[in-house]
Amino acid sequence: MRLPVIVSMGGVNAAGRTSGFQSFRRMVIDLLPEAEQHQTLAALAVMMGLVVAEDETYFVPTAEDGSNDRLTTAEVADRYRQQVLDGTLVRRVEESVFDVDALHWQSAASLHAAKGQDDVLKFTLAADQVPSRLPHGWTVEPADEGELQVTVAGDLDVKLDNFRDFPVKAAGQLPTGFEVADLYNSRFQPRGLQMALFGATDALRAMGIEWETILEHIEPDQVGVYSSSGFGQMDKEGYGGMHQARMKGDRVTTKALVMGVNSMPTDFINAYVLANVGIASSSVAACATFLSNLRHAVSDLKAGKIRVAMVGNSEAPIGPELMDGFGTMGALATDANMKKLYGTDEVDHRRASRPFGENCGFTIGESSQYFILMDDELALELGAPCLGSIIDVFVDADGTKKSISAPGPGNHISMAKAVAAASSVAGKDTVQEKSFVLAHGSSTPQNRVSESQIFDQVAAAFDIREWPVVAVKAYLGHTIAPASADQLAAALGSFKYGILPGIPTIDAVADDVHQDRLKLGPDHIQTVPENLEVAILNSKGFGGNNASAVVLSPDRTEAMLRKRHGDEAMAAYAKKRETSLEASDRYISAADRGEYAPIYRFGEDMIDEASIDINETRISIKGFARDISLPTDNPYRDMTD
Repeated sequence: MRLPVIVSMGGVNAAGRTSGFQSFRRMVIDLLPEAEQHQTLAALAVMMGLVVAEDETYFVPTAEDGSNDRLTTAEVADRYRQQVLDGTLVRRVEESVFDVDALHWQSAASLHAAKGQDDVLKFTLAADQVPSRLPHGWTVEPADEGELQVTVAGDLDVKLDNFRDFPVKAAGQLPTGFEVADLYNSRFQPRGLQMALFGATDALRAMGIEWETILEHIEPDQVGVYSSSGFGQMDKEGYGGMHQARMKGDRVTTKALVMGVNSMPTDFINAYVLANVGIASSSVAACATFLSNLRHAVSDLKAGKIRVAMVGNSEAPIGPELMDGFGTMGALATDANMKKLYGTDEVDHRRASRPFGENCGFTIGESSQYFILMDDELALELGAPCLGSIIDVFVDADGTKKSISAPGPGNHISMAKAVAAASSVAGKDTVQEKSFVLAHGSSTPQNRVSESQIFDQVAAAFDIREWPVVAVKAYLGHTIAPASADQLAAALGSFKYGILPGIPTIDAVADDVHQDRLKLGPDHIQTVPENLEVAILNSKGFGGNNASAVVLSPDRTEAMLRKRHGDEAMAAYAKKRETSLEASDRYISAADRGEYAPIYRFGEDMIDEASIDINETRISIKGFARDISLPTDNPYRDMTD
C-alpha cells in the first residue's frame, strides 16, 4: 500500500500565510528565538501593507514626510510589533468587512394617513415605477407628465433603509490590510475563490518543484484536486448577490450562480492553477469538510488511482448573512452573552473564542488551506520535501438523533479507529508517549463537554495519560470547511518546532470538561520535535459529520520510507531533496517580501480538442509529456468469462 506523503502546504488564515509555517509562528511567537520573531513580524508587516520590502531592507510607503528611510528586519519588527499582533488572529470585525455597529438593513413599517386625510394616503410615482399589478387598495390617476398619482385606502406596508447594531462583533479575519483581490486580475470573483487561488499557489510554489516537472513523471490524469467550500460563496459576487439582487431592485448577474457553487474552489484550481485533467472531487460535510476531502485523497493515493493530490478548502464566511444565521441559532458568541458570562461591561474580542473554557458560542473565521500529497515512491523519485504523512482518515455518522446539531456516537467511533490505527502503525508506546490531539474545540458549552469526554474515554481505552490537546480555534476562529486544515497546518508546525500551542484565551479549563487523562490549558507546551511523532486531527460537524485523521511526523515518515525503500534509496532521495528545499526556501523568502501573487491562467494554453488522439489503449493530449493509459485489465476476471 502506498503511503501518502505531505510534500507542501500553503494558504492564509487569521494568523498569516501557511507556507514557511508563518501562521504557526504567529500563534506561538512568544516562544520563538528573537531573530525568528523579527522575521515573522516583518513578513506580516509586509503582508499588511505597513512596509514594503526591497532587497534586504524595508521602507514605509505612506511616510508622512515623504521619506523612504530604509529599515532593517529588526527595526520593522520593533516599530510595528503591536500593530501586527493587533491586526492578526481573532479580533473585532473591521469596517472594511462590514460595520457591526451600524449594519445596513431594511426595517418593516406601516404608514398611516395623517389625521384629517380621510384615511387615505396620496403620493406620486414615476409611471415606470408603479407595480405592473396594483397592490390591494391602490388606485392611480394621471398627474404631471410621466408621473401617476397613487391613492392608497388604508395602511401602506413599506421597507425603510435602516441601521442596526449587530450582536456578534468578533471574527477570525485575514491580517488587516491584506487583500487577495489586489494581487491579480480578480474579475469581481468572490472572496473565497480569490483565497482558493492564493492558497493553492502558495502550496504549489512552496513545494520547490515545478509543476511541469511533476507532470513529466506521471500521466496527466494521475492528479486529483479535492476541495470545496462548506457554504458556497455567499458574498455579493456569488450566491449572496444572486439572492439579494431582485429584493434590492438590482438585476442578477450572469456569474452569480456559477460563482456561488461550493465546488467552485476545485474548479478554479483545476482550470486556472494546475490545468488539471485528472480527478476533480468536492465533498461537503459541514465542519468536517476538509477531513472528508482528505479521506478521498488519501484513499485514491493508497489505491494508486492518483499519484499527486492537492487537497484543501477555502471559506470566506465573515458577513452578516451567515453570521446572522449562526447567531440566530445561538451558536455564535455575542457581545451581550460574553458580558453576562464574564461579568464585565467591556468585551475583549481577542478572547471571544474560548475552547474548553467558560464560553458561550463559537467565533467564525475565514481561511484557505491547501496541502500537496504524493505517494511515497513519487516523493522519493522527485526529491520532494517531507512535512509528514497521512496514514488514514475515519468518518462516522451519529445514527438516530433528536436534533441535527446534537452530538452522537460517531465521534467516539472515528477517534477510537484513529488511535487504534496510529497504534498499529507507529506502535502503542509511541501513541501513549509521543502523540497529541488537535481538537475540534469549537468554543461552545456543548462541545467542551462532549468532545473532552470522547478524548478522555479513548485515552483510557488505550492507556494514554496526560494526552496533550491543542485547540487552534482560540487563535483563528471556526473557519467551517477548512477548520481541520487549520489543525493540520498547526500539527505540522508542532512537528517542526516542538511546540504545542496553548489556549491563551481562557484563564482556566471549565469545570465540566473531562480531563482525567488530558493535558490542556492556557499555556503553550514546549518540548523537542523528537517527542512529537503522531497527531490526531478531530472534527465534529453539524448533522453528525464526524472525522478523525492520523498524521505522522517527518521523522516517523522517513523511518517508514527507509524501511520500505532502503538506505541507498533514502540517500539518493536526500540528495535530490536538497534542490527542492533550496527552491522552497527561495520562494518563502520571496513570499515574506510580498511576492506571492496567485497563479491565474485564465484562458492560457487552452487544450485544443482537435489535438486529442485516442486509441484503444491510450489518450494523447498535445502539451502533456505523457499519454493517459486507458483501463484494459479486467478487475473482475474471476466473475466474468
